[in-house]
Formats: sequence, C-alpha cells, structure tokens
Amino acid sequence: MNNDISVRELKEKIDRGESFILIDVREPDEHLRFNIGGQLIPLGTVPNTIDDMDYPPDTEIIVYCRSGRRSATARHLMTEAGFRNVRNLKGGVLEWIELFHQ
Repeated sequence: MNNDISVRELKEKIDRGESFILIDVREPDEHLRFNIGGQLIPLGTVPNTIDDMDYPPDTEIIVYCRSGRRSATARHLMTEAGFRNVRNLKGGVLEWIELFHQ
C-alpha cells in the first residue's frame, strides 16, 4: 500500500491545524539545520523506540526525512509494528524547502 503524502498536502494539514503526529527520522544535525516541526526519532533508533510509541493504532502519523527514502523505511517498520495510518512525506525536506523556502 502506497500511503505517501505530498508536501503541499502536509502544508495544508498544518495550516488547517489538523491533528496528527509528525516524526522526523533524519539525524540530529539535519534536524537542527532545518525541520518542519516533527519530533526527532532518527531512523536508526526507530526499531528500539517503536515499542515506546504509545499512539493509538489508527492515529495518523506522518514521517519525513531528507528525500523520502528513510521515512519510507520508517513507515514500513511502524506499519509492521501495528500502526495502521502511517504516511510518508514524498520528496521530504528537499521538496519542502524547494516549494516554501526560496
């Protein structure tokens, strides 16, 4: 199942004040340089922290990284752990910056 979300869709959700969990799976230095407000959980730590994520299984969770590859892996790991509504930010931070921070 492809459950990507576009940068524009995410921006609209944020602007509308919708409720969802936003997770940045990049490394701490990347997160410090620029982030869009997500909670930092680097991809390498996801397998060890997934059991501590106490979100209800149907909670909308949006994961992002630099380009969308690491977050696609995180989405897979979280889906395998039982989260049913995990979405990957297609294009990641690179596309966000291209569209909204020129």
